[in-house]
Amino acid sequence: MEHSTPIDVVNEYLASFYSGDFTRAAAILAADFSFQGPFLSVEGRDGFLSGAQGLRPVVRGHRLLRQWQDGHEVCSIYEVDLSTLAGSGSVVMSEWHTVRAGQLASGRVVFDTAPFHALMPARRG
Repeated sequence: MEHSTPIDVVNEYLASFYSGDFTRAAAILAADFSFQGPFLSVEGRDGFLSGAQGLRPVVRGHRLLRQWQDGHEVCSIYEVDLSTLAGSGSVVMSEWHTVRAGQLASGRVVFDTAPFHALMPARRG
């Protein structure tokens, strides 16, 4: 991806991650990738992928709504399709990425957690 634009790198990651292809997504993340979100804040690619494993069986793709680039920074607004035992639906998310040397160096995701929780099966205690 050395000749890719920051938007190309981000879109390759989003397509990989939200199709559940974490192996392909991992190749796009820098080893020192840092992430902040409502449910997970972590330093390091491996820690991020480990923390995100719960999403792997429920993500069913995404639709890009709007995206823009400012230098090596890319902001994306998209809908994520989820399918769980509790139901199927989509959640609107916004993610801000920093791209360095053709890989994602950092990501920060923001979304309303209520629609997300509505699609997650209730945990039995």
